[in-house]
Amino acid sequence: MKDEMKIETKSTQAAPYRQWGDLADDHSIEQMENACSLPISVKGALMPDAHSGYGLPIGGVLATKDAVIPYAVGMDIACRMCMTVVDWPVTALEDREDALRNALVRETQFGVGARFKGAQRQRHDVMDDNWRDTPFLANLKDKAWAQLGTSGSGNHFAEFGELTLEQDDLGLEAGTYLALLSHSGSRGTGAAIAKHYSKIAAEIHPELPKHLKALSWLMLDSEEGQHYWHAMELMGRYASANHELIHKRIVGNLGAEVMLKVENHHNFAWLEEHDGQELVVHRKGATPAGTDVVGIIPGSMATPGYVVRGKGNAESLNSAAHGAGRKMSRTAAKKAFTWEQGREFLTEKNVNLISAGLDEVPMAYKDIEEVMAAQEDLVTKIARFDPRLVLMSRG
Repeated sequence: MKDEMKIETKSTQAAPYRQWGDLADDHSIEQMENACSLPISVKGALMPDAHSGYGLPIGGVLATKDAVIPYAVGMDIACRMCMTVVDWPVTALEDREDALRNALVRETQFGVGARFKGAQRQRHDVMDDNWRDTPFLANLKDKAWAQLGTSGSGNHFAEFGELTLEQDDLGLEAGTYLALLSHSGSRGTGAAIAKHYSKIAAEIHPELPKHLKALSWLMLDSEEGQHYWHAMELMGRYASANHELIHKRIVGNLGAEVMLKVENHHNFAWLEEHDGQELVVHRKGATPAGTDVVGIIPGSMATPGYVVRGKGNAESLNSAAHGAGRKMSRTAAKKAFTWEQGREFLTEKNVNLISAGLDEVPMAYKDIEEVMAAQEDLVTKIARFDPRLVLMSRG
């Protein structure tokens, strides 16, 4: 490492990390190495879907001692997956497609500015939570309430598809089922919290060189650290509430009954014990995969995703990939592909797309099967989900 890249540390040796698969780009690996060079870092892991992020790479897992890194949690705090299996037959994807399409379009709102106005605002107990921990958080409450029950742009989605279980599991018999899958997080409120506390962290650590600024941290026993932790946990409950309302409205529109619900978030920090000590485990675009923990790892709008059960691999800090992972940037995807190519791919996979941005075409993503093959020691597949009717922001 060049002299100008060095910072003062408690140890001259960087924290160890392990990489799964060989699908990560060079910049993601460099970002992981930078994160492990911090004096607070204890251990790391790089998932097979990893790609460049801000600070910690997306698909990066980092355990720290007594400190939290806001940008290692991510901009979309508590972004999560949620799946509801309903009692309609899977044949509804063909013979009742209009009803499914209508439910998706009428009961969701997508995009950066998506919100409900006046009496349309959604109701949930999360809005009775402690939003007065700081004046900053209190000022975000109205924005959060307006966006409650909505989804963002980019790779956020709500879609119907076919869930296949090869054997009895999750309280269901082996077979095929109609399922609703969604991906979204804490909306503009979570992003505002991430920016606010990352700025504070950077001000606390003026000694960090430019390439490490986005990895600035807050000590957990500091006032700022406690305030961020409270806000992050609140965003976890808020993001869950968003999905709960989206699924409740869509399923209610159909008049269907819920047979199973599975969810997990993947942009978060947890206090966990590893190697005999309590650590802060950041999973930025990584799925919790402790022993028997159930999670969801999606592919793209036209490739399968999987419901999985964690194996509790200590080397990965009980983590797994959170999706297929991008293999090119959004800008590059828009330049490389056309909608004609995208529609050809969708037709081949029997997927009906209601709306999406060109940067989300399946060809912009890594091969989900390669990602899953690279982490067979991290998770066991329980079921396969194939998208059939997809709604995303138009970009």
